[in-house]
Amino acid sequence: MVGFPLLLIPLAIYNIVAWLMPSVSLADPLAHVRLPSGADWPITLSEVLLALGILLLLLEIAKGAKPGSKYLTDHLLSFVVFGGSVAEFVLLPKFGTSTFFLLALMTMVDFFGGIVLRAGRPPASARRRVPQPQEMPPEPRIEPVPAPSAQPTPSAASVAESVLADHPNPKAAQPSEPSPTSETTQSTAEPSPELQPGSAPSASSETPQR
Repeated sequence: MVGFPLLLIPLAIYNIVAWLMPSVSLADPLAHVRLPSGADWPITLSEVLLALGILLLLLEIAKGAKPGSKYLTDHLLSFVVFGGSVAEFVLLPKFGTSTFFLLALMTMVDFFGGIVLRAGRPPASARRRVPQPQEMPPEPRIEPVPAPSAQPTPSAASVAESVLADHPNPKAAQPSEPSPTSETTQSTAEPSPELQPGSAPSASSETPQR
């Protein structure tokens, strides 16, 4: 479908009827449809061509709005179809009808509508420069800190050895020389023989005079 002007289909059908089937009238009803309201709707060939042209115009607009469509090819062919339909409507008497005029108007809408859609679309270079959404950095993982290993408890023997190594052996106390004050104290502290227990009073003691 890309690159092929869809509106060329109703124009080609009109050309076939105008050149190859001159006895066929576009205004003659092809069928009658009974509506729910009770009205009888006659369907003519011109109405079928116009309805087909409207549907194909919708598809052309949808194709032009597609991001990956071929801009130059589609619009060049649309311009060729538009120019050819206008030339037939103006120059050839068989195509001077309201049906063909509306078909030529649809080709004009297709051509200018594609230009408007293309103008509103940003160029490919600008689309490449659109910054991509930055990816969120992964959250840092908190790893558990290993528990410190228990240090071995020193034994009692090692503690005693360390204490003995730090403190030297105490020196033996040397006897101190007796001081003269101590000798005097001892001499004064000796009891007198008179005050010794068990000693009798001296016989030479004088008796009191009467």
